[in-house]
Amino acid sequence: MNTDSPNWMRLDNAAKIYPAVRKRSWSAMFRLSATLNETIEPRVLQTALAATLKRFPSLAVRLRRGFFWYYLEGIQSVPAVIQDESYPCKRMTKDEIRRCAFRVLYYNNRIAVEFFHALTDGSGGMVFLKTLLAEYLSLKHHTEIPSIEGVLDRNMEPNPGELEDSFFVHEGDIKQSRREEKSYRLKGTLEPDRFLHLTAGTVCLSDILPVAKRHSVSLTVLLVSIMIAAVIDIQNKDISHRRRQKPVKIQVPVNLRQFFKSETLRNFALYITPGVDPRMGDYSFAEILKAVHHKMGGELNDKNLKAKLTANVRSEKNLLLKIMPLFIKNVALRTVYNIIGETTSSVTLSNMGIIKLPPEMSAYVKRMDFILGALAKNPYNCGVLSYGDKLYINIIRTVREPVLEHGFFTYLRKLGIPVKIESNRR
Repeated sequence: MNTDSPNWMRLDNAAKIYPAVRKRSWSAMFRLSATLNETIEPRVLQTALAATLKRFPSLAVRLRRGFFWYYLEGIQSVPAVIQDESYPCKRMTKDEIRRCAFRVLYYNNRIAVEFFHALTDGSGGMVFLKTLLAEYLSLKHHTEIPSIEGVLDRNMEPNPGELEDSFFVHEGDIKQSRREEKSYRLKGTLEPDRFLHLTAGTVCLSDILPVAKRHSVSLTVLLVSIMIAAVIDIQNKDISHRRRQKPVKIQVPVNLRQFFKSETLRNFALYITPGVDPRMGDYSFAEILKAVHHKMGGELNDKNLKAKLTANVRSEKNLLLKIMPLFIKNVALRTVYNIIGETTSSVTLSNMGIIKLPPEMSAYVKRMDFILGALAKNPYNCGVLSYGDKLYINIIRTVREPVLEHGFFTYLRKLGIPVKIESNRR
């Protein structure tokens, strides 16, 4: 159980990498948003934020620098809600993160929350967004939203379990090596002004779920396999000589709350990297599906995940790392990140699964979205969730060429799955 004061908290095990590897041009961000069937009233949203933040002391924080580690400190005032800009997941500057490490935005009928990843993961962030929405709708429409489906009671005191670092709680005896072979890296022409391109695909669940069922795989396995097939096509055009090619692997975040008892609202996720090695020959789509299905099936169990989790915790407990001053730790963490961070996958595909809301809230919400911000070097990322009868796929990129999303959505259509495409292309 976390015994830190609500006004001062250590970074959780997964969070420690993000302050160390951020750059002037990049900070690890993600966005969760809800599109309502009515225009947002900023004053009501501001009042709702003030009431909601009292329930989330682990999120109402700013990043501070200590001698040995970064830490989180409670903010003294409620941040102002701001009007949304032309593109999502805009990097947070060092000064912004020092003031408040998340932001609430609005635009027409949409409310969005963007988090610096050191605060929480998608699951924790979604609980915050749902609770903020409940407070907003309660204030605006004088209605009661029950505390179910991930909506927290704004009048209750925070549960201590919500503040714990669950990585340390579930540390095991055996650790697993984190070394992996490098993956093919996507390329492109970086936008000089750091503009982030977003391409959003909307698919009816009634169109895509039967395809997954026909192949006897989960929806996530199907999406990851399509992404692998799209990247293989890109690599074949980029590197014609098969022996010079590299494996194509997709980084898939895993919500550890599905495998270990935890109420934490902080980071509690790990990654697996299913893929294939094109150097071994041409893969049919059926073979890619089979490889991904068995890779994910073999790794997604509590024993394997505990061994991965334990490796991360043991690294943090290393005595040499503990006594290093922060500036040396940052160098060490950046080195590790460059070796095993973005080099072991071509792109991240994160599926948050089915998002459910209380009926009293869903009557006002017509769409939900998850956008995973771009990485420091890999130019693409993909966030996915299901809401109502739709699957929403958001692909973000830092480069001009829309190569990956073109290949991905084209492959969906080849499988007979209609998709509606939108983008913020300028």
